[in-house]
Amino acid sequence: MASDAYRESGVDLDRMDGLKERIKGFAASTQGPEVLDNAGSFAGVYHLAGYQEPVLVSSTDGVGTKIKIAAQLGHFESVGQDLVVLNVNDILTRGAKPLFFLDYVAFSNLDTQRLDNLMRGIAWGCREVGCSLIGGETAQMPQVYTGDEMDLAGFVVGAVERDQLLESKNIKEGDVIIGVPSSGLHTNGFSLVRRVFNTDGDPKVLYHRFEGLNHQLGEELLVPHRSYYPMMEPVLGLINGLAHITGGGLPGKLPAVLPDDLAAEIEPGSWTVLPIFQLLQKEGKISDEEMYRVFNMGLGMVAVCPDENVAKVLECLPDATVIGRMIARSHGEQVVFAG
Repeated sequence: MASDAYRESGVDLDRMDGLKERIKGFAASTQGPEVLDNAGSFAGVYHLAGYQEPVLVSSTDGVGTKIKIAAQLGHFESVGQDLVVLNVNDILTRGAKPLFFLDYVAFSNLDTQRLDNLMRGIAWGCREVGCSLIGGETAQMPQVYTGDEMDLAGFVVGAVERDQLLESKNIKEGDVIIGVPSSGLHTNGFSLVRRVFNTDGDPKVLYHRFEGLNHQLGEELLVPHRSYYPMMEPVLGLINGLAHITGGGLPGKLPAVLPDDLAAEIEPGSWTVLPIFQLLQKEGKISDEEMYRVFNMGLGMVAVCPDENVAKVLECLPDATVIGRMIARSHGEQVVFAG
């Protein structure tokens, strides 16, 4: 009788139990021997080995209102993948190798197919970077979320040797700034994107192919957040700093990795600004300044490295390009655009 009463309140324990068993299958596909049997306990267990003086590095984040675009199109694999990638990219900025990942999924109506697709994307993201999905929380919360609404959050823990930790004190005047392209919008600025294209009021616009785009708008908006760990891991020993360009753009994110006495001088036009950003600016009549503060503008990761290492870094990152140099800081701004 208790379970019937709970079901009438909007939570089906039997279906939730079945869902959790399916999630265990996705998680198992990402795990190696370092993940220990948790014997049905309330926490994931991971054996950390192979480090002399490990520093643990962690991050938590969500995909923001990009989830609303995914829900309108019924495509959840990409945002599942995004959830892993954006967190792993954050700990990469300290030189850390991702070890394990946990997710939090909350929703009102239990849709097994939708959650299967989401978990498939999370598993893809974990396998791409060699990260184990070791646990998480799946919550059915009627009245908190309504209809098809849902929310996502991810949590990653990585490790790096203490003497290999990327720190701002390593960055020197004259160091070269290298930009690594983004794959698109990634996961930031979607509240503005949704307003510009009125996707809530007219979801059909997501199926429109705008001039300059290679996809329908919805497909372009759901292009997965680029995973930088596989490509950047081989060059970590060659660089002095790394910034993940997310919400806040270059002016908001690059200063986080810089010492107080230096500024990043950026050369405008030294990289390709993707068509989706040009379309957004035109349709939304958005200023250049706001575009650079909200979006990544075509650069998802920025590395700072000594001049003598530039050639080797570019050899390992063939689509990267030099976008500026570190200079002495002479005024308040830590990111200045040349010219």
